[in-house]
Amino acid sequence: MSSRLAGTRVVITGGARGIGASIARRCAAEGAEISVLDRLAEQGSALAGELGCHFVPADLSDPTSTTDALGRAIDALDGIDVLVNNAGILRFGSLLDITVEEWDTVFAINTTAMLVTTQVAARSMIAAGTGGKIVNLASMAGKTGGAGQAHYAASKAAVIALTRVTALELGASGITANCICPGYVLTDMGAATRTEADVAEWSSYSPLGRLADPSDVAGVAAFLASADADYMTGQAVNVTGGMVMH
Repeated sequence: MSSRLAGTRVVITGGARGIGASIARRCAAEGAEISVLDRLAEQGSALAGELGCHFVPADLSDPTSTTDALGRAIDALDGIDVLVNNAGILRFGSLLDITVEEWDTVFAINTTAMLVTTQVAARSMIAAGTGGKIVNLASMAGKTGGAGQAHYAASKAAVIALTRVTALELGASGITANCICPGYVLTDMGAATRTEADVAEWSSYSPLGRLADPSDVAGVAAFLASADADYMTGQAVNVTGGMVMH
């Protein structure tokens, strides 16, 4: 494993398990100093013990809690170089049956919290005068949609748009912003709603014949967090095994 992130201060939201934890492990293996935000205190504390990183409990559905927690995460690292906005929830529902409350809940976590964390992190980066990187987790659904996922797909499309605007507005301050659009990833999120037959069917959509492992996404996140991606900004990078090719 390379040391290209040596000394880089990385804050990861929703980093206690799944893709977020995989990103934390990959960045730590490449030398980064890590702070993780999550509502899952037990898993977050366990990850902190494993990696020797910082864990800050946070309710990302509450902007005040989010602002406070991110401030503490940044303070623990004495600054921030990279923000990875990974936190998100997956919900299913018929377009005609989704309630406004359900819609607002999905957007609160998947999109609004990302706006808040971006504002806090960017202000810190600008004050430090050293630039930085913002890596947002969107989804293939943000480009292709998906029946039964109106609120989820719309929230992830909003993430893609937010990423582009972030890149446009913060580029002059030396801050890049990119997002990752994973396809089907085998994580705990959604595990209760998929069957072996589902996994086999979804795997057939990829030319590679398999679904993604969280480490597949983590490798791209580590690249976007590194100096290797210094001239990339405003991009929505597909990590879909070829299910989406644009």
